[in-house]
Parts: sequence; C-alpha cells; structure tokens
Amino acid sequence: MSPEEFHALELLRRVPYGRVATSMRALPFLAVARHVVADGRVLLRMHAGDGCPRACGGSVVAYGADNCNSGEPTLWTVQFTGTAELVEPSTAELELFGPAPHFMDGEVFDPVYLRIEPQLVTVHTLAGSPVGESFGGSPARPCRHAL
Repeated sequence: MSPEEFHALELLRRVPYGRVATSMRALPFLAVARHVVADGRVLLRMHAGDGCPRACGGSVVAYGADNCNSGEPTLWTVQFTGTAELVEPSTAELELFGPAPHFMDGEVFDPVYLRIEPQLVTVHTLAGSPVGESFGGSPARPCRHAL
C-alpha cells in the first residue's frame, strides 16, 4: 500500500459517511453510504431499496468522503475508485458499522454491503478555510443521514 493510500484510509476512518457514484441506465447516480475500513479496503453499508447497490456490484465505482462540515481549519476530501462487489461482511466488520437505522426514506432499512478494492486513490486538502464554512463558502450543514 502506498503512503497516499494509507493516508487516505486513515482520513476515511475519521468520518462515518460518504457518497458512492456509479452509473444507472447510462446516467450518473450518487448515493449516501455508511463506510468502514477493513483489511485495506472500503466496506459500504447501503439501503437496498434505491437500486444503487445492485448497480454497483461488479462495476467500477467512485467513493468519496470529506470533513467539509467539521469546522476544522484544514479541510480534506478523499476519493477511492475501484471495482465494487456485493459481500456478506464478517461479524467483526458488522460490529464496526454499529447499529443500522430502522428506516430510510419511509421504508424499512434493508442493508446491503459492498466492498471496494481501491485501484485509484486521491487526497485533496484545503488549508486556511474559514471555520464553519464549506468548500463553496456557504455555511456548513451537518449531514443527518444514518446508514
């Protein structure tokens, strides 16, 4: 594992949520996901109801996370690109996720798990940003999704 990959995984461990990007019916699709890092790979927990996990399985996806709403003076964003596969996580991996939500978008939450083996990893930082503001300069709003 390269030093940049190791650094990106360490940053990812600091936040619980990110966004996975894939293509559905030849159109871009972005979905929120809960993640953990296990064995140098990114493991996602998503809701089966929106169809994204099925579209991601066996496909190349991008997964990104950041600390843009943290209020920290140095902001960072990481992106992992690689092939995603549908998996059944181990008991130890399930414990890393913690409890799943009961509902998502009014439906009973039906967890599906994807593992991404990173093939391309990028890290970007933005130093000197005013505390409490996001990259776009608007006030930060915390994400309230729970996956």
